[in-house]
Amino acid sequence: VCLLCRRSEADPDICGGKLEQYGLCAHVFCLFFANDLFPQRNKKAGFLGVRPKDIQHTIDQAAQQRCFICGQSGATITCCEADCHLSFHLPCAKEAGCVTQYITPYRSFCPTHSPEQTVEVTPEPDTKCVICMEPVEDRKTFNTMVCPACKTAWFHRNCIQNQAIHSGFSIFCCPHCQNEYRFPMEMLVMGIRIPRRGPSWEEHGAYEQLYERHSCCNASECLFPRGREEAEEKGPWELLLCCSCAAEGTHRSCSGLRDSTSIWECNSCA
Repeated sequence: VCLLCRRSEADPDICGGKLEQYGLCAHVFCLFFANDLFPQRNKKAGFLGVRPKDIQHTIDQAAQQRCFICGQSGATITCCEADCHLSFHLPCAKEAGCVTQYITPYRSFCPTHSPEQTVEVTPEPDTKCVICMEPVEDRKTFNTMVCPACKTAWFHRNCIQNQAIHSGFSIFCCPHCQNEYRFPMEMLVMGIRIPRRGPSWEEHGAYEQLYERHSCCNASECLFPRGREEAEEKGPWELLLCCSCAAEGTHRSCSGLRDSTSIWECNSCA
């Protein structure tokens, strides 16, 4: 069980991975958002840079705080607005419309003090989410958002959050106008988590073969003494790839090509 949110199971897209060290167990973002812990970080020591005794101190203090959403004790996150004392658990935040900003210094806001999009625009009647194509609300809300750049792309918070998780920061942009600066910056402010990595579909070398250059002579009879899999950088044994598909290749001499020939097309594409 995470000692900060009191959950054994929580959405990793919200709370991050679970870490166990020094006899403590906590989600990464439960640590970052917990009151006063992030400013004390020292990457060279402790539990993700936080001293175990500071974590325990935060847990002891939170034992006196009840989450205004679920009513349970142990709420380690308090709205950062001055004089606001509403506290909550990180897994409860979205349920009540709290905004948690996944950027330094990891600030959290209750529904009353959460930032709102400032762009002055409302959706046209029957406007649909550009991601799921289901209707959106008739105005900007916590769950209905709009691109600040094009002001025409409307989407549900859950839909854009899901896209951000899969896209990663390197390619995350407006699904309509493709804006890749103003759009992600505003989404971060509005509490959308954008992982600092590449797209999930390129993980674990899923597309490595697509980036490999064809390296075999496909002539019906390969004449190169060293075989189809070998080639030289220049001359009669240079390997030319099909100029259309690049999926087949030939040594110049194997297809009767001159040394000056720079373009070749395979039989499938010719």
